[in-house]
Amino acid sequence: MGYEAMLWFLLAHLLVQILKINAKVPAIIVFGDSSVDSGNNNEISTVLKSNFQPYGRDFIDSKPTGRFSNGRIPTDFISEAFRIKPTIPAYLDPTYNISDFSTGVCFASAGTGYDNATSDVLSVIPLWKEMEYYKEYQEKLRGFLGNEKANKVIGEALYLVSIGTNDFLENYYVLPRRSSEYNIEEYQNFLAGIAKDFITELHRLGARNLCLSGLPPMGCLPLERATNIFSGGDCVQEYNDVAKKFNEKLQGMIMKVNKELAGIRLVFSNPYDILLDIIQNPNKFGFEDIAKACCGTGFFEMGYMCSKINPFTCSDANKYVFWDSFHPTEKTNWIIADHVVRTSLATFL
Repeated sequence: MGYEAMLWFLLAHLLVQILKINAKVPAIIVFGDSSVDSGNNNEISTVLKSNFQPYGRDFIDSKPTGRFSNGRIPTDFISEAFRIKPTIPAYLDPTYNISDFSTGVCFASAGTGYDNATSDVLSVIPLWKEMEYYKEYQEKLRGFLGNEKANKVIGEALYLVSIGTNDFLENYYVLPRRSSEYNIEEYQNFLAGIAKDFITELHRLGARNLCLSGLPPMGCLPLERATNIFSGGDCVQEYNDVAKKFNEKLQGMIMKVNKELAGIRLVFSNPYDILLDIIQNPNKFGFEDIAKACCGTGFFEMGYMCSKINPFTCSDANKYVFWDSFHPTEKTNWIIADHVVRTSLATFL
């Protein structure tokens, strides 16, 4: 790792340590898709799983947990930065109970989107079901802590919502149903409306501190680069433009919600700029490969295609921005989480 990259990491690490000192959030509660799923898909009947090697090879005890990474995911690092715990357990994981969930819990499911168009096809947990699990969690928490303490945790917890990439790359661009119903701007408005309804329901149930994540430069995912053969494997600019525009719509929605809902503090986190900066300036962050992933050939493998029998997986994931064709490495997740904590989430410290 070069001197500049090493200095950057040391400074970033110091900032996270400073932030830990004054952390006031009692719990981190997560909703979303595979980018933040800490293992819920392990417990459902779906092909979208990652509870096997080499997933998790750089996790604690080299354990594959169902996280779509070689190690921890952004929400784990955010929880640690808020001085809570280094990992957030999955709600459906039978090895945990309500006492474990009182300081953090993940309801996310790989394959989930705002739009439920493919949830039945992929057999994943739709967003409305994540909400039902959350309501169940509230009942359990009140039974464990009592109403007063539970309501305090619910009201002071930080809610992280990271979702949307599947809606465009699967529901809109792959399957014909939505693209025949909406043009791309209409679909963006449709999804932004669902996001607003979801946040409003969380607020009704007692949530006050929320962070809604935008989309990454999804045209730069290795899978999309690999299918963009006629442009030499470059990022798919159309997809990146859609992501930027959707992020703008989410920001506009957030401004309205903050005015409409009493006591809410809703912020926007933008992974687009930091991830694009990594991709465009990899040496600054100590990366060597940005176009292909560590696992397998680095172009198409994800889930069961990224298994320990695949002979091509890299030996050092820290040199790669992406772990599989769709998900970042632990190192990339850490950089993104650190950026989010120092910018969007600083208001909650």
